[in-house]
Amino acid sequence: MFSKILIANRGEIACRVITTARKMGIKTVAVYSDADARAPFVAMADEAVHIGPSPAAESYLVADKIIAACKQTGAEAVHPGYGFLSERTSFAEALAKEGIAFIGPPVGAIAAMGDKIESKKLAKEAGVNVVPGFVGEIEDTEHAVRISNEIGYPVMMKASAGGGGKGMRLAYSEADVREGFESVKREGLNSFGDDRVFIEKFILNPRHIEIQILGDQHGNILYLNERECSIQRRHQKVVEEAPSPFVTPKMRKAMGEQCVALARAVGYYSAGTVELIVSGADPTGESFYFLEMNTRLQVEHPVTEAITGIDLVEQMIRVAAGEKLAMTQDDIGIDGWAIENRVYAEDPYRGFLPSTGRLVHYSPPLPGWSEDETVAGKPRRGVARGTGSVRVDDGVYEGGEVSRFYDPMIAKLITWAPTRDEAADLQIEALDNFRIKGLGHNVDFLSAIMQHPRFRSGELTTGFIAEEYPEGFHGAATSDEVKRLLAAVCAGNEFTLQSRARRISGQLDGPLPVTSKWLVKLGDERFHVTLGEGHAVVDGVRVEGTCNWQPGMVQAEATGKVGEGDEQRFGLIVERVGNQWKVTTRGAAHTALVLPQRLARHESLMLEKVPPDLSRLLICPMPGMLVKLHVAEGEKVQPGQPLATVEAMKMENILRAEKEGVIAKINAAEGESLAVDAVILELE
Repeated sequence: MFSKILIANRGEIACRVITTARKMGIKTVAVYSDADARAPFVAMADEAVHIGPSPAAESYLVADKIIAACKQTGAEAVHPGYGFLSERTSFAEALAKEGIAFIGPPVGAIAAMGDKIESKKLAKEAGVNVVPGFVGEIEDTEHAVRISNEIGYPVMMKASAGGGGKGMRLAYSEADVREGFESVKREGLNSFGDDRVFIEKFILNPRHIEIQILGDQHGNILYLNERECSIQRRHQKVVEEAPSPFVTPKMRKAMGEQCVALARAVGYYSAGTVELIVSGADPTGESFYFLEMNTRLQVEHPVTEAITGIDLVEQMIRVAAGEKLAMTQDDIGIDGWAIENRVYAEDPYRGFLPSTGRLVHYSPPLPGWSEDETVAGKPRRGVARGTGSVRVDDGVYEGGEVSRFYDPMIAKLITWAPTRDEAADLQIEALDNFRIKGLGHNVDFLSAIMQHPRFRSGELTTGFIAEEYPEGFHGAATSDEVKRLLAAVCAGNEFTLQSRARRISGQLDGPLPVTSKWLVKLGDERFHVTLGEGHAVVDGVRVEGTCNWQPGMVQAEATGKVGEGDEQRFGLIVERVGNQWKVTTRGAAHTALVLPQRLARHESLMLEKVPPDLSRLLICPMPGMLVKLHVAEGEKVQPGQPLATVEAMKMENILRAEKEGVIAKINAAEGESLAVDAVILELE
């Protein structure tokens, strides 16, 4: 076994690998860029080596610097994590030349599966179902149009070396192909150094299901069940779960055996994932097709660990050291249900635009990388489900910065429970207790998904987000029952605040009493609340419960039940903004104005500030670089017409005209770095 390994990665995955290595008694080396000098993974490792400036191309993607760090520290092996150099054959080959072990699959397997065009050919030869499409070289846009017309719309255009949702465009018509083909080529070239594109049929009602593969260097290959990853946005996974609510034991066996056959065909060992696209329109489950194979650890690996009890990072290290797998296919079971939500630095209230900046406050529901050694009194096989079946995998810290140079993921929240509904309920409770301030984040959105009736039913497709939130996200739906509870909480908080303020009254006979009768304006709704001991009456309905908020607290807990309903428990983020309360819970932020009922008649006379009209300006919605201007001054534009393309966090975002107009002035040039809210152009 290795005595010291180097982690050629950053953030939460570096923390994840260090945690398992420490448990195995292996010393660790971290490498870091300028941007990550104070990152948690650097402090967690036994040693740390600085490898260059913040851009990944000058640090984490420079193989020579990683190898130099290995030589400097005496590291015998390298774990690449995911992304960066994890699927670069040249990196694995360079390590081999230096006698440094690569904690991953053999070079031949990486090469075979890393090229989407070649991998499809190999999959077909191995007897794996493949999606109809064109896997040869595509010459230009006109050639792409001809191919798409022959396959039949809709089609998906993909960069051959792509991954992580980058270099992909869905086309429903010839116009979509003409608009998107060159963009796919550019994204492929910029992100992966390869501008080849292939085109395939887009499967209707598609579900994204993947099979976890694990093999050793002695010819043993297993499949560790499946993960459902259908809830995606822009082809990037948002929610993952294991097992899938759609997959039957018969499907699982058929998928698993085909995926093992593919792995065997390329001499695979270590952990890997075969991604499948499955037609949700086919209840037999027989319509599943090979999508791609990821020859590395997946972001969503914790849900597989939670239901199997197998530490995948530990197995990767043992396999790289030449050990045989200590398990057989018959040993792989399914224990309960696990769900993972990816907490991203993006603003769902602004069209999911990337959000960078400082984490002014960061408080997860429990510390990252905490471990229980037992479940129900029984020892586990080395993998943590977290505390109380909640696990947080993160690599950030309060006061740190989410940089534009890297992936926008803040943390992964994993919950485990005996049933799917219980795992989702745990997610909602944990998300209520996630506090992030300083940049936009998607915690509310994730909570909304966990509560969504369609998610609970298991009727998932990759179109879930687009179909359920066609007008964007504006907060989770809030029931009348929850609104009454929130009205009672806000009235109680106002009572507590005013009681505290009147302790120093200047009155000879003591402080004036605080009224118990309130008007609560919650959004556009009004509630009359009368507070009592341990209860409140909201519009004539009795609400039992308590809230532990005190002045100065930001996070609080409340319990309550309305009428004869069930008792509910809420985690609350409570802020006082001016004379109003902002309470965030259950996937929505609620603004409340609380007034004594004797002043309520004056509330309607209060003026509301009308926001300015910004519709004539094209405003940059996120920090990024202006890649392309699609219009010129004096040009007439129509609604929906592309105006500019901005690249942020390695993704291109097309900004379109919201209304008809004429370009009056252009304020930015191609190649220019733009700040958030910078005015790119003006219309007259």
